[in-house]
Amino acid sequence: MNSPFLIVGLGNPGPNYAATRHNIGFGVIDELAGRAAPMPGSFSVHKRSNAEISEIRLGATKVVLAKPRTFMNLSGGPVKSLADFFKVPPAQIILIHDDLDLDFTAVKLRPAGGGDRGHNGLRSTTKSLGTKDYLRLSVGIGRPPGRMDPADYVLKPFSRAEQADLPIIYADAADLVEEAVGER
Repeated sequence: MNSPFLIVGLGNPGPNYAATRHNIGFGVIDELAGRAAPMPGSFSVHKRSNAEISEIRLGATKVVLAKPRTFMNLSGGPVKSLADFFKVPPAQIILIHDDLDLDFTAVKLRPAGGGDRGHNGLRSTTKSLGTKDYLRLSVGIGRPPGRMDPADYVLKPFSRAEQADLPIIYADAADLVEEAVGER
């Protein structure tokens, strides 16, 4: 049996963080779940991993969508647990995360083997998996204004104007995921 793809949106759990920049990965996961055929994917708690998952198909490819229920800095544990449970090799894992170094609205699929670029969710995942050989989908949130601390910036909600662009960003990012899954 072929291993599924594991596509993980990084973020923080709970309603206090739902609309923040750090949780943009969850929005992309929700977009992908909504595209699932013949019906949108629904999420349930996967108790062995401490993540919410939805098993769907993108085209002919089986995919496990996941949103860890841990804080960003501890994302690696749930990713590793899911990869082990579903027998997913690192080359078939895609992590979707916020990126301060990309302009808001930009999305970029980064090849396997890259660094964490200071992102604690990626750092945790690399440590837990014991490898950097997974794909990263960076979703631009831009740099903080003025002298704002980046740690504070990522936990701020999007402005009204930015919120209007989110559906387009989620769609663009989901398109890249579908292309990556289709190429494997």
